[in-house]
Amino acid sequence: MWASVRRVLQSYRCGPGSEARAGLRQWYATPLGQSLATCEQQLLDETLYNLFGYHLLQVGAPQGRDLTTASRIAHRMVLVDTPAALPGAAGAEGCAGLPESLPLATDSIDLLLLPHVLAFADEPHQVLREAERVLIPEGHVAVLGFNPWSLWGLCRLLLGWRRRAPWCGRFLSPWRVKDWLSLLGFDTVLLRHAYHRPPLRHPGLLQRLQFLERWGGRWWPVLGGAYLLVAKKRVATLTPIRPRWRPRRALVSAGLAGPTVRKQEHDGKL
Repeated sequence: MWASVRRVLQSYRCGPGSEARAGLRQWYATPLGQSLATCEQQLLDETLYNLFGYHLLQVGAPQGRDLTTASRIAHRMVLVDTPAALPGAAGAEGCAGLPESLPLATDSIDLLLLPHVLAFADEPHQVLREAERVLIPEGHVAVLGFNPWSLWGLCRLLLGWRRRAPWCGRFLSPWRVKDWLSLLGFDTVLLRHAYHRPPLRHPGLLQRLQFLERWGGRWWPVLGGAYLLVAKKRVATLTPIRPRWRPRRALVSAGLAGPTVRKQEHDGKL
């Protein structure tokens, strides 16, 4: 059963990564997308404020803006694949590149933000490998994703055949992303879910269902439509071994040992 469901979901996949990301930016301009963006921004503001460093990189701008304004890191950058996707000026530098091949030196970034990048990347595993490469030891990666175990995941099963964003993207569960990051040497330090309302198009209904955010966060938090996962890059430490400068005692070879000096003196007195 699950194999057949997996094949159906694979047939829902969007086009190439650049086209899928462009479709996601268009979807975020809808009332539902704007509602989700507001909820995600609040979640990021509360989290990024407590992460420190010198350099921060946001990969992609599906919401059409800089998501790192609450961070206290001075040097912030936003990387997009096309100049048209650059967000408005908000204190962050804009640069062009692909998430599967970041134009950055190894061990150069303190904090990396991936807003729905894995869901619409051609090679999500390569994106995480690049994240591990550019992050400094004990650096952090923050991943925004759509939760498949929610009402949003159910809508993906019903609407994915249209091959429209966001329903045609990979809805990777946070536990699956956590396993991938663990294999690359990361420790998950934070996992939070958000947006417990159903994905409705009508802005009035979304406003009336605002109370579900409070109820869902208390009674069914893991069923939120979106999640934020933060992981820290582990540091491989070496245990120094002190050299043994004193040589080992020479073992007595086979045979009888001669009498000691005290033994000889004792025998002479008798």
